[in-house]
Amino acid sequence: MAKLLLGKEVNEKLNARIIADCEAMKAKGVQPTLAIVRCGERPDDLSYERGATKRAETLGVAVEKFVLPEDVSKEELLKVIDDINANDKIHGVLMFRPLPKHLKADQDEICNRLDPRKDVDGMTDGSNAGVFMGKALGFAPCTPAACMEILDHYGIDCTGKKAVVIGRSLVVGKPAAIMLMGKNATVTVCHTRTKDVPAVAKEADILVSAAGVLKSLTKDYVRPGQIVIDVSINWDEQKGGIAGDAVFDEVEPIVEAITPVPGGVGAVTTSVLIGHVVEAAKRMNP
Repeated sequence: MAKLLLGKEVNEKLNARIIADCEAMKAKGVQPTLAIVRCGERPDDLSYERGATKRAETLGVAVEKFVLPEDVSKEELLKVIDDINANDKIHGVLMFRPLPKHLKADQDEICNRLDPRKDVDGMTDGSNAGVFMGKALGFAPCTPAACMEILDHYGIDCTGKKAVVIGRSLVVGKPAAIMLMGKNATVTVCHTRTKDVPAVAKEADILVSAAGVLKSLTKDYVRPGQIVIDVSINWDEQKGGIAGDAVFDEVEPIVEAITPVPGGVGAVTTSVLIGHVVEAAKRMNP
């Protein structure tokens, strides 16, 4: 039976650190504050907003919401971002994406209008450059950052290990690969054009699955001794709930350790977001 890498355990330590840092900032007269920018009323955005707001309040971070209509113009949205950039009392920004369809062609321009110092969810080119160069130019996307928090909490040393990341998105796969290299792992990235992914995956000591495809990670991809970080959140119609990429009942008995879905990476992501807000406040107010 594999060891379960539980997000709840990671959060207990992470949240204590965030609360302490937040109190230290308040003692200096600075209230760490997150701005949430939402266009429209998408149910998944609303759900994440509720979770982020609750977590922020629990950890002592203030939240300001900028709710815009779904048909908001590009100019109106850019004006909101400019106002947030100019507001020294706002330290981090969560802007829900994808943006409405009529703004899709302008999404890169809109995202990059945000000051990278306030980009707590890795959506600007500046933050991506920071991940690539290992510099504090912004912040890594919260999901791969949560993966690193899990590895650190459970004392999983990546040095000299073979790591395989399945998926090459800018949101998870690519930054996760770079961050694992930063931890001295030797990293291979698999994608839709990779030949014989199961054979490559079996070579990994640390396997990060970010394909976003339900039941795509089967027993054929794993071997004994592996650490499996299942990043994806998929809807399982058969079970009527969320599930990761892994066919959990097949994979869990084989590997050494695995993150469950739910209860794994996703549970840590929101705390990472709030932690980034506090860190941004610290950087802006040294």
